[in-house]
Amino acid sequence: MNTLEILASGDDTICALSTSPGTGAIAVIRLSGKKALEIMGGLFVPAGKKGEPASAESHTVHLGLFMQGNELIDEVLMAVFRNPQSYTGEDVVEISCHGSLFIQQRILEALINAGARMAKPGEFTLRAFMNGKFDLSQAEAVADLISSNSRAAHDLALNQMRGGFSGKIKLMRQQMLDLASLLELELDFSEEDVEFADRTQLTNLLSELRLELGKLAESFSLGNVIKEGIPVAIIGKPNVGKSTLLNALLNEERAIVSDIPGTTRDTIEDTLTIKGLKFRFIDTAGLRSHSTDVIENLGIGRTYEKIREATVILYVFDISTITAEEIDELKETFREHIVNPDKQFILVGNKTDLMMQTPGHVSAHFDLETIFISAKRKENINMIIDSLLRTVNSENLNDQAIVSNARHYDSIKKTLVALESAQDGFINNIATDLIAIDIRSALHHLGQITGEVSTEELLGNIFGKFCIGK
Repeated sequence: MNTLEILASGDDTICALSTSPGTGAIAVIRLSGKKALEIMGGLFVPAGKKGEPASAESHTVHLGLFMQGNELIDEVLMAVFRNPQSYTGEDVVEISCHGSLFIQQRILEALINAGARMAKPGEFTLRAFMNGKFDLSQAEAVADLISSNSRAAHDLALNQMRGGFSGKIKLMRQQMLDLASLLELELDFSEEDVEFADRTQLTNLLSELRLELGKLAESFSLGNVIKEGIPVAIIGKPNVGKSTLLNALLNEERAIVSDIPGTTRDTIEDTLTIKGLKFRFIDTAGLRSHSTDVIENLGIGRTYEKIREATVILYVFDISTITAEEIDELKETFREHIVNPDKQFILVGNKTDLMMQTPGHVSAHFDLETIFISAKRKENINMIIDSLLRTVNSENLNDQAIVSNARHYDSIKKTLVALESAQDGFINNIATDLIAIDIRSALHHLGQITGEVSTEELLGNIFGKFCIGK
């Protein structure tokens, strides 16, 4: 069943398991639609006098027996949410049963035999969107909230689900709509050569809108790493302690440590949540110019791929053996990565346990952030963690509108292009009908974020990624 068929079958009553598949202490099965209470009326026998589904008040929970004919399937709790005060905006029943796979299956079979059908992925949330419970960006935030695995990702998704981001988008779209209305009015009276809006004010408005949208576009780099995790590539020459550093950061023996150069031949990845932020640490193959080992050369190639993908690069070197010439060569080799504003480059001088003090030539040559550690003894690892936290300005996330969705980012970029064209049109006295086209384009792209402009393909792509039961 495609999205169009799902939308056309909105009168169906749907059901699905809403908790994770598998055996557990309890499971929750959700039922939504016009016949939800009617279907439950033939299956639920309340323990009390006021538990009949047809007469149960909204937002109440009732203990009873789930029966199919004369067969008792389970003792359950039935929660009733009447329309429109429910998640989907329809009558909704949630059945809390024991977590046996057999019980789950029997209850779903009974609901289907009584007139419901199995829900498709994301269909409950799609119905909520269609019934105006929230807009499209808020619906996408529901999926982000479910998949969030750090405090920062949770806070960001929760803020967006509650309308913090979409409210800002809707305000800007209303300003564009007012502007478009004035231009369309002028076109209606084009023969009389009338201007209903001051061109300077309109140009200033477009400047303000472009400034606000530009800030949102810039926030995507932060929002994306908060959502997906901040990628940190640990790189350096063979046998300098990269794997030992990874183990020290994770506080577990994740990577194999050996005195043999080239032990790590492929990337090893693991995650660590630090103060609500998720970091993805990537231990890479040692960098060297030539190797006769084909597998090792493949690993070195992947190392350079991870350098390009990383937000933070930790370059580890052996402080006990490095020379001034190698330091200069190091800085020159990675100059393109150092100057990239989207990357943070941190030098990590390892193996301080082998030295009495830092050599003078080392301190004198470093103009980059440099941290001296002993990964083996786990000394100064906290300094690396503090530096990593400084790379992400995640303060006051609840108070900021931050873009974390690639689709939203793309729509904002397209809106900015259309607004820039419209502003140039005002400045260069371009015909009003041409400027109006640019404003309409901006309205279209911005409206796609909240769903005020949507297509079957767009909705299918978004809700098809949801889990069944949500």
